[in-house]
Amino acid sequence: MQQQPKAQHAGPIAIGALAALLVAVILVAILTGRYPVMPGDIFAVVVAKLSGGESGVAPTIETVIWNVRLPRVCAGILVGASLAAAGAVYQGLFRNPLVSPDILGVSTGASFGAAVGIFLSLSVLAIQGLAFAGGLAAVAIVYAIGSIVRERDPILVLVLAGVAIGALLGACVSLLKVLADPYNQLPAITFWLLGSLASVNRADLGSILPAVLVALLPMVLLRWRMNLMTLDDEEARALGVETRWIRIVIVAAATLMTAAAVSISGIIGWIGLLVPHVARMFVGPDFSRLLPTSMLIGAAYMVGVDTLARSIAAIEVPLGILTAAIGAPFFLYLLLTTRRGWQ
Repeated sequence: MQQQPKAQHAGPIAIGALAALLVAVILVAILTGRYPVMPGDIFAVVVAKLSGGESGVAPTIETVIWNVRLPRVCAGILVGASLAAAGAVYQGLFRNPLVSPDILGVSTGASFGAAVGIFLSLSVLAIQGLAFAGGLAAVAIVYAIGSIVRERDPILVLVLAGVAIGALLGACVSLLKVLADPYNQLPAITFWLLGSLASVNRADLGSILPAVLVALLPMVLLRWRMNLMTLDDEEARALGVETRWIRIVIVAAATLMTAAAVSISGIIGWIGLLVPHVARMFVGPDFSRLLPTSMLIGAAYMVGVDTLARSIAAIEVPLGILTAAIGAPFFLYLLLTTRRGWQ
């Protein structure tokens, strides 16, 4: 009973410290790379682009900052924050600390959509659109199955349906990989499934930002109801919460956010599973503090991992490999050292 006030007091401090950490990680990410960049160059280029003036920076450095590193860092912020927020929502909604954003099949649906686009040799924009639509369609099918099977626990039905649909779509992706051209299409599908921000540009950011903001709005507006959704449905309804409609709205928001992020980055695991656990260590389970904390940690982690991916070797390491290599041991550490319940 004494830990809750302490968590409430530490919440604003932790959020402020994490925001400062995110700014530091962003600065390091922009400065890191084969082309040396000074902190003053970043400020000069941003001011010049926003004001329409001259930056006084070498054209090559200006191009690297404005067209390459800044869009990539912004994409890392959006993707990391989105996956972490969706993970926090799903773990609270399904009352399970092992739930991640792909529990309802959104990631495998996006994978299938992108694989179809690559198999048909479509444009990058079309591939991203198919990935986005595939993620939404997969969750829509899962929810349709859940609405048909009403006499059982709705959460259990959704999880089991998500596992089944995810397995089916995973098999479809494997079939496309078998049928794909082994010299062009197969490497492209494999690289997309491993996750990367290497080809992200400002147009990609503009395409997913509205979806992320729209999805974030119900999470913020319903933040206090999310605390009640961690209770059993009967208890939540006794407190005046309409669990069925809130679950539909929140799942739709988290799915929209995840599908938007995955459509430009590919499949990046462990962020939605691991980050909410770390956030709870800082601020506790209260969703009004857990959501911004998870988003800050997820954004900083994603930007940091992406910086590591493009700087530790001569070739870029896929993000999915690094997030798994870092996230799995850390998750096991949390599992072995945490003595109290996840809530």
